[in-house]
Amino acid sequence: MTSTTAHPTSSDRPPRKPPRLVRAMRRTMRGMPAAPHRVRYEGGLRIPAADGGALVADHYFPATPGDFPTLLLRSAYGRGFPWAPMYGLAFAEHGFHVVLQSCRGTGGSDGTFALWHNEAADGSATVAWLREQPWFTGVLGTIGPSHLGYTQWATALDPPPELRAMVIHAGLHDPHAYFYAGGVFHLENALASTAGFVHQHRGNRHFAKAALRLHRTQRRVARTLPLPDACALGLGERVPFLEDALAHPDPADPHWTGADAGRAAERLSVPTLLIAGRHDVMFEQNLEQHRRLRRAGCETGLLVGPWTHTSMLQQGWPSVFADSLAWLRAHLDGDRSALREAPVRIHVGGADEWRDLPDWPPAEAAAQRRYIAADGTLSREAAAATAPAVLRYDPADPTPSVGGATLSPKAGPRDNTALEARDDVLTFTTPPLTEPLEVCGPVSADLYAATGTDHIDVFARLCDVDERGRSTNVCDGILRLTPNGSAPARVTVAMSATAYRFGPGHRIRLQLSGGAHPRFARNTGSGEPAHTAREIVPTSVEFHPGSALVLPVVPTRSRADG
Repeated sequence: MTSTTAHPTSSDRPPRKPPRLVRAMRRTMRGMPAAPHRVRYEGGLRIPAADGGALVADHYFPATPGDFPTLLLRSAYGRGFPWAPMYGLAFAEHGFHVVLQSCRGTGGSDGTFALWHNEAADGSATVAWLREQPWFTGVLGTIGPSHLGYTQWATALDPPPELRAMVIHAGLHDPHAYFYAGGVFHLENALASTAGFVHQHRGNRHFAKAALRLHRTQRRVARTLPLPDACALGLGERVPFLEDALAHPDPADPHWTGADAGRAAERLSVPTLLIAGRHDVMFEQNLEQHRRLRRAGCETGLLVGPWTHTSMLQQGWPSVFADSLAWLRAHLDGDRSALREAPVRIHVGGADEWRDLPDWPPAEAAAQRRYIAADGTLSREAAAATAPAVLRYDPADPTPSVGGATLSPKAGPRDNTALEARDDVLTFTTPPLTEPLEVCGPVSADLYAATGTDHIDVFARLCDVDERGRSTNVCDGILRLTPNGSAPARVTVAMSATAYRFGPGHRIRLQLSGGAHPRFARNTGSGEPAHTAREIVPTSVEFHPGSALVLPVVPTRSRADG
C-alpha cells in the first residue's frame, strides 16, 4: 500500500516533532552527511506480537510528501539512546520510515524477555502489521547492532517477501558462541551484556546503576565461586537466562535448540551488509555469516574497521552510517551510485590503511609457521628436539586479562608489557623484521601439548613488539584442555582473524598463558563442572617442539597500492 501524505499516521495521536532530547543527541553526532528531510514522529505504537500481546514501537518518518521504504529495528535495549538519534532520527532524515520496536518483555512491551525464543515469530508478526499501514510501500529493510543483529537473523529464517536488504552492525547470531569460546565461559562479557538486557530498556539511569554495581563488585566477583554466585553478586540478582547458559556449556545440549539463527544465511537471497570491528566480541560471528552468505550466492558486503563493540558506534559511526546508507539506497531505492565497487573493505592495523578486496580472506593469503622454542624464540625453522616449554597456572592468582575483544572501555589493543613480565605468561618472539610482514585472515596456535593429569586452559595471543619493546595485542583465542597424559597431543587454539602489518624493526610475539581473567572464567583445575566448581588446583602444561604460530601472510603492498 502506498501513500503520498506528508504526515502518515497509525495511531490516534497526531505526528509531531521527535522528542527534544532525541533531536539534541542527534545534533552531537559529527561527520554526518547533510539531512535532506525534516522528520516527524509517532511514539508508543502498540503492535500485535505473535502471542497476541503488544510490542511497543516508535515511528520516525520524513515530513516530506512521497513514498519511502521502511526500516525495522527490533531492540531488547529500549528505544532511547543511542537507538533513537542514531537510527530512528538519522535514517528518517535520509528518506526512510523507521520503526524502532522493543522486543517482548522490554521497553514496555508485553510478555517476558527470553533472549532468543520469540524473535522469529514476533518479527513475522511485526511485518504483518506493517502490511496494514497506509504508508508502507512493501519495501522493507532491517538494520541494527549487537542483539538487534540477532533479531534480523531470526526474521530472515523465514524472510518475508518484502524484505529487500539487511544491514547488521557487529551482530549476534549464535548465543552459545557468545557465551563460550573454546569451551570457556566469557565471564566479563556475559555480565556486561546481561546488565544491558536487564536494565538498559528501563532507561539510562537504571543501566548506569547496574554498570556501577559491576564496577564496584568486580574484584569480589573475580574471587567468588561457584560462577552462578559470582554472577549474582555482580548483577545484584539471579538472571534465569544467564544461569541457564552457565548450566549448559555444551552447544549440542537441547537447551540451545533453535538458538542459533545463523543458519538463515545458508539459503538467504536478501542482500546483506555486515559491518564488524577487528576487536569486537562479535567479529568471528560476523565473518562466519559472511562465509555462509558467499557460499549461498547471496549479494553481501563486508566492512571491517579498527573498532571494538562500542567504538564502532562512536569513532566509527560516520563510516558505518555512510556504508549503511549506501547499501540501503542501493537495495531499497535502486540508487547504487554510492555503493563501493569492492565487496570487502577492511582496515589494516599497524599500517593504518584500508584495503578494498574481492573476498575475505584474501585468496593470496598463505599460511606461514613460526615455531616456538624453550628459550623464548620464534623462528621459521622448527628447533631440534629440545626440552618443552612449561606453563604453570594458579587459579588462586589467575593471569589477568588485558585489552582484547571485550565490552569494557579498556577493550582493544593495549600495552601487554606488564602482563608478559608475570611468571605465568610465556612469550616467544622473532628477531626484528627486516621488511614489513602483513597478515590477513585467521590466526592460530598449533601446539603439541602435554597436560598430564591436569585440567587447564591455553590462552594464545599474537602481539606486535615495537622498537621500544612495547608489546601490543593483535588478536587472541582460548581453548580448554583436559588431561591427556605425558605424551604431547596436537591441539589448535583458534585466534580471531585479523588484518595487520608488522613494520620493519618490529618483532612478532606469541604469548601463551593459562587464562585471561575475568574476561574468561578461570579454570579451577579441579575438573569439576565449571558452573559448580569450588575447589582450586594449580596446574601446568608442556608445549613440545613442533608447536607453532600459524599466520596467513599476504604480499605486502605499498601505501599507494592500498
